[in-house]
Amino acid sequence: MFRLWMWQELFAHFDIFLSGFAKTILISVLALLLTFAIGILVGLLRVSGKKAVKTICQGYISFFQNTPLVVQVFFFYNVLPRLGIMLSPFILGCISLGLYTGAFAASIVEAAIQAVPIGQMEAAASQGFPFLTAMRLIILPQALKIAMPPMANQSVNLIKNSSVLALIAGGELMYRSDSFAADASIYGPTFIVVGVLYLIICLPLSTYARNMEERLKKGAAK
Repeated sequence: MFRLWMWQELFAHFDIFLSGFAKTILISVLALLLTFAIGILVGLLRVSGKKAVKTICQGYISFFQNTPLVVQVFFFYNVLPRLGIMLSPFILGCISLGLYTGAFAASIVEAAIQAVPIGQMEAAASQGFPFLTAMRLIILPQALKIAMPPMANQSVNLIKNSSVLALIAGGELMYRSDSFAADASIYGPTFIVVGVLYLIICLPLSTYARNMEERLKKGAAK
């Protein structure tokens, strides 16, 4: 299973892994941008005080948080073409990951906004600041600082979840590695290398999130 020739064959085709690795990073970055946009937008709408809007946002959050990502990906992959919406696995993967992780990001942003003392919003309102201006200039900068550690953890989850796109030929690391393993009958070394490559991306991010969380706790304790 771990014979020398297997490792030699694997490193002779290491460009396959690097190509998939680069695609995974690109998908993760684009999906993260969508995640942050959805998280901030839905988080703001959740605290806007409008009941109908809050209900719609809660429906989105409940659906995407409580159904498996793989089900959502298969749904979009199989249903959208029947509605005349043709998307490449790459684009569909970015959107699916962004919508799924965005539901968690929205809850994080909402909780972070609520963690900012309400007196600051009341003071802004008393000075004549409209809701959005007060949020943009006063509340959100503080809320995003609070939200950073859990958002970093969600980023790690998003990167790991990108491996689901292998099921729709997304072209990312897991898909290319699995294809190589099947073609060359080299499974053990292949998935060890895949694990190490995911670790290279995810470990610094999770360490960063843990350190930032510790700094925030120390700052709050002072």
